[in-house]
Amino acid sequence: MIVVAIIGILAAIAIPQFNSYRVRGYNATARADVKNAYTAAQAYFSDWPTATVTVARLQASGYSQSAGVTLTVSDGTQGGLLLTSVHGSGDRTYTVDAAGQITP
Repeated sequence: MIVVAIIGILAAIAIPQFNSYRVRGYNATARADVKNAYTAAQAYFSDWPTATVTVARLQASGYSQSAGVTLTVSDGTQGGLLLTSVHGSGDRTYTVDAAGQITP
């Protein structure tokens, strides 16, 4: 009976911690995706400086979207670039601007 109680206490501590690690992993994936999308946008703009980027054009420039991540292009111009990334199971939204600043 004592062993069952100890296992119950350990599970009550470990399961929430495990879920926290998973959410942090999902958030890290979303952050990495927005950074990779920014890099692809810079590569795209080096060839077409006056064009507007889209997710499809970013993918053609080397961006590969991770599973569960949604990338949105709010402003696809070189001077006003604004990309947003969120993982469906994460709890943070990441945005990168034309200067490369990533904000959670």
